[in-house]
Amino acid sequence: MKAVILSAGQGKRLLPLTTDRPKCTVTINGRSILEWQVQELLRVGMDSIHVVVGFGADKVETLLAKQVEARSIHTIYNPFFALADNLISCWVARNEMTQDFVLINGDTLFESAVLAGLLQAPSAPITLVTDEKSHYDADDMKVIVRDTQLVRIGKTLPIGEVNGESIGMIRFQDEGPRLFCSTLDQRIRKPEALNQWYLSLIDELAQQGHVSTFSIKGLIWAEIDNPSDLEQAERLLKRREPLSISPSISPRG
Repeated sequence: MKAVILSAGQGKRLLPLTTDRPKCTVTINGRSILEWQVQELLRVGMDSIHVVVGFGADKVETLLAKQVEARSIHTIYNPFFALADNLISCWVARNEMTQDFVLINGDTLFESAVLAGLLQAPSAPITLVTDEKSHYDADDMKVIVRDTQLVRIGKTLPIGEVNGESIGMIRFQDEGPRLFCSTLDQRIRKPEALNQWYLSLIDELAQQGHVSTFSIKGLIWAEIDNPSDLEQAERLLKRREPLSISPSISPRG
C-alpha cells in the first residue's frame, strides 16, 4: 500500500502566507502541513509516499530534503498546476496508481488512527473516509451515504439528504485502482476535465456502486483552507507527539 498526496496548489485563500510558497509548506505548531502528513503516514508504517507538486515545487523538495534522509518519499511534478484543478494532478500521478494505494488531499491533516482505521476497514474496491457534524456549509465536500455505501459526493447536494462529509482521504484496492484509472483516462479526454475535481470521478463510480465509506467520527482531522482553519488545526494538533522523520525524497519531474 502506497500513499499519493496531492499538493500541487498554491492555496490562495491563505494569502499572504502563500504568496511565494505552496499551501503544503505552511507551518502549524512548528511543522509544515506536509511534514505532519508524512509523520502520521510513517506512524502506521506506510513509507512509500508520492507527493504531487506544482506551485513552488522547489520549496517542497527543499523542505523534504532537509527533513528526510534516504528511502522512499518521491515527488511528481504537475506542469499544469496553474491551469487545472486536482483531477489533472491525479492524471500526472496515474503511474503510481496501478496497485493498492491511499489518495490524500494535500490540505488534509489527520492523526494516525484515521489512517490505521482505514487500512483495517472492510475490503472494497474504493473506500472513502467520512465524518459527520451537525451543520454543513457551502464549502464542505458533502456526501450521501446509505448504510456504508456512498450514493453521491459533491458540494451542491440537496442538504436535506446529506449525512456526512469527505475528509479528503480514499483507499483503492483490488479492482479499485483499475476502476479509478480507467474512469480518469476517459474523463481526461473531455475539455471540462481541466476544471474538475477528482472527486467528480468518485461520484461517478459511486453511482455505479463501487464506493464504500469508512466513518472516523470522533477522531482528529482538519482541512486547511483559510486562516481560521489554521487556528483550529493548531488547537487540535497540540496533543500530537512529534516523530522523527527518517526516510528520503527522490525528486522527479
